[in-house]
Amino acid sequence: MMGRAMLSRRFLRRTAIPAAACAGLVAISAAALWQLDRAFPPPLPAELAVSTEVLDRDGQLLRAFATSDGYWRLETRLDQVDKQLVDMLVTYEDKRFWGHDGVDVLALARAAGQFATSGHIVSGGSTLSMQLARLIEPRDSRSLGSKLRQMLRAIQIERRLSKREILERYLTLAPYGGNLEGVRAASLAYFGKEPKRLTVSEAALLVALPQLPEKRRPDRNLKIALTARDRVLARMVSSGLLGEREAARAALDDVSELRRSLPALAAHAAYAMLPKAIPGQPLRLTIRKSVQEGLEQVARDAAIRLGPRLSVAMVLADSRTGDILGEVGSANYFDASRSGWIDMTRTLRSPGSTLKPFIYGLAFEQGLVAQETLIEDSPADFGGYRPKNFDMAYQGDVSIRQALQLSLNVPAIRVLDAVGPARLMARFRQAGVMPILPVNDAPGLAIGLGGVGVTLRDLVQLYTGLANGGKANTLHDGTEPANAERSTATILDDQANWQITDILSGVKPPEGAMQRGIAYKTGTSYGYRDAWSVGFDGRYVLGVWVGRPDAGAVPGLSGYVSAAPILFEGFVRSGLATVPLPSQPAGVSRPKRDDLPVTLARFGAGADGLVQATATEPAPTIIFPPDGARVDLGTASANASPLVLKLQGGRAPFRWLANGKPLVGIDRRRTATWQPDGAGYSTLTVIDAAGRAASVKVFVE
Repeated sequence: MMGRAMLSRRFLRRTAIPAAACAGLVAISAAALWQLDRAFPPPLPAELAVSTEVLDRDGQLLRAFATSDGYWRLETRLDQVDKQLVDMLVTYEDKRFWGHDGVDVLALARAAGQFATSGHIVSGGSTLSMQLARLIEPRDSRSLGSKLRQMLRAIQIERRLSKREILERYLTLAPYGGNLEGVRAASLAYFGKEPKRLTVSEAALLVALPQLPEKRRPDRNLKIALTARDRVLARMVSSGLLGEREAARAALDDVSELRRSLPALAAHAAYAMLPKAIPGQPLRLTIRKSVQEGLEQVARDAAIRLGPRLSVAMVLADSRTGDILGEVGSANYFDASRSGWIDMTRTLRSPGSTLKPFIYGLAFEQGLVAQETLIEDSPADFGGYRPKNFDMAYQGDVSIRQALQLSLNVPAIRVLDAVGPARLMARFRQAGVMPILPVNDAPGLAIGLGGVGVTLRDLVQLYTGLANGGKANTLHDGTEPANAERSTATILDDQANWQITDILSGVKPPEGAMQRGIAYKTGTSYGYRDAWSVGFDGRYVLGVWVGRPDAGAVPGLSGYVSAAPILFEGFVRSGLATVPLPSQPAGVSRPKRDDLPVTLARFGAGADGLVQATATEPAPTIIFPPDGARVDLGTASANASPLVLKLQGGRAPFRWLANGKPLVGIDRRRTATWQPDGAGYSTLTVIDAAGRAASVKVFVE
């Protein structure tokens, strides 16, 4: 018994020493491997060097820029890829991906056995982690040493990245032929779409390509590509991921031999965004991709029809927010014959007649005109300035409505002379638009016919006021500085704004265009250098410019013939549903000519109906109520008080208007009373016998 115990103790002493030695060796090896892992980490940058992406308002790709080494490499997240493609990739390349730690021992053993029995490689044993290791550290050879290095790197990668991150990096870096890297670039180039919703055939082809990307490129070796795709489909059937019928149907799908260009929309805005680029972060514009695609196609087609050296620019904005939903700086950015690199949405040009609506709008505000007021269209001299109509003909007496719809020049200048060019310019500046005058020139009557410099964006910004009840919004597309001011300002009061909108909505559409319920105005600059058309519905504003970027004359160019058809086509191709124009505001009237008071029957007429000479008396001024006052008349009760109106200056008799509607009678006294029909803002106007007017805006309570 004692002998047996002594033998047991000897055995334990003899085995304890080697066991302790082995444990120590394991600990030392682990420590050494840990130190080596820290000393030689895998090259896994926090951010991959990927293409800079410019996205639309909804996150869709508008444009991508190649990496510095010339590759189209779009960052890829799993939520951007069809789940079916991910499942097929894992099944085909690494079916135990979710369970191993970087190396699949069973797959390596199988590959080694197949090589030993056949003498050549039948299947690889590389995991997706090992393939990622090869992508981040390209190997010079297919030696055993290179394979061992990949295995070690794969283990290191698995310690640092989650399985999801490994898949995302693989899908971003995998080669797909030529300078395409990553599944998103490949899907866009070969199928023309993001890899979010792929067919079974498309997913199988994208799984097959990275093994031999150059040999299997469908744009160069279609038969080989199809064979590789069918091999993937067969594997999916044997793995139970696909049914035989589904795989057979997928094998019948055609694959295009065409390699498409990646999206290249909104060139000017995209290039303007580049200075803001931060590696790994996409840039975002307010543009909507579908709108941009439609407008760019319209611009390209129109430029071809118009002829050589002519370009087209377009801006479409949401009047309620100021967001630019589409902007085309030129017909083709890369067309040197049209100077396509010049952004004509931001270039100063003469606006022609496109500012006339705001001239008449101020006259409506001041109570100087009604739509049916007659105005003379005949040769006139304004202190040496002699405007002429576009067709060099004159219409005689026309209504204000006709004068604006026909874009007659002389009536517009007559009205501008009454409202004042300085007041018009001040209203533009109030709306955030700074027209450029010749050096050292004060605002003059010529601005009414385009004698001022504005951009297409300026015009669209002004017209957002017409589409938005008189409130103009600052335009923005995302390229502006982060601290850029955004504001809403009054360009016209709501009543005058409706009058102008009503007139412009009656302008005849260009030949061949269908009426879309929009209001629009055209313009042609002096010398046939610029053709304009700006239109709007109840929400959206579209502006069109046509001309030569070098400001050369183009005989026959005109807003109605050259730009207006593009405007109507642009609204159609934008894909935006037409929003009805605003309804007539309460208190606004459009009296017939026979119902007009004497002072509104003819522009500048007095009580006797004749055009008066310039009065020697001071112009009328409303001294009560003051402009902007809040007056409590007790409108909420049944016994609301009338408002007493007082004025100074002017030539009797006087005509008072409330919200554009004449009060009863003409009075020679300088006081009057008005009984409002409710609470809210109202505009009060007085017109004297010489046709001069004064207005105030008050809030009645």
